[in-house]
Amino acid sequence: MRRVTTLVLTAVLGSAVGAQQRPPAEVFLAPFTMKDGVPIVGTVVNVSQHPGYNNQPSFTSDSRSILFTSDRDGGQTDIYVLDIASKSIKRLTNTPESEYSATVMPGGKRISVIRVEPDQTQRLWSFAMDGNDPKLVINELKPVGYHAWVTDEDIASFVLGSPNALAHTNVKTQKSDTLGRDIGRSLLPLPGRGGFSFVQRVDSSTSVVKVMEWPSKKTRDLVAMPKGGQDLVWASKDALMAGAGTRLLYWKTGAKEWLPVAVDGLADISRLAISPDGKWIAIVATKKP
Repeated sequence: MRRVTTLVLTAVLGSAVGAQQRPPAEVFLAPFTMKDGVPIVGTVVNVSQHPGYNNQPSFTSDSRSILFTSDRDGGQTDIYVLDIASKSIKRLTNTPESEYSATVMPGGKRISVIRVEPDQTQRLWSFAMDGNDPKLVINELKPVGYHAWVTDEDIASFVLGSPNALAHTNVKTQKSDTLGRDIGRSLLPLPGRGGFSFVQRVDSSTSVVKVMEWPSKKTRDLVAMPKGGQDLVWASKDALMAGAGTRLLYWKTGAKEWLPVAVDGLADISRLAISPDGKWIAIVATKKP
């Protein structure tokens, strides 16, 4: 495999048909702290405030705003941005195509997204921070889904297939190679150090969280995923959080099991994001009946 210096991580949205089958969800925001290594979540507030599909939150570099995907026209999805202080929302992209998984790119001047093109091809694109100037990031790799920048020039992507593949692409050379297969959709850069975590499927009912060091590409197991969980976020360099149904859970390095995090009124908890300053958590969920 070629030696590279940068990394982006991606998990799949689904097939062309699957991308159109979007379950309803809202984005909730809550104050967040770590106390003695334990995550503390404050009162959750629905900040997407729109029925239907609202998903894939990520914070801007200054922790003042949240980017998220929303379907507000009953058709394609666009990227919206929420100002945390005012709770005001504005549309960032407004295109005939669907955009997902907006993430601020290294340098803070652009966002990268997964775009479903007119022929249903899913590839990685970028936009200026004002939602203009779309550019293709990776030409040949498809179909890709969620992503997260780990360094500056290279991308690791979850590529849809049988089985799904974890691929690496150097942005400058546009060359790709395969890092693994049969992985889950949650791929995250390691906070404060090189490398990333990913979820490896063991069998139909078991998956394991793994770490891949970078650039050595050495892997090691961390912990089995909680039952019913697919999505993770690093709460600190030593703690992971996951959502599973009505449960919000955390795991500390060295622990043997996941422990509960108190959060009220939510169901169908899935994707999570924590602000760069560590003061906010965004949770994709539905309101508990």
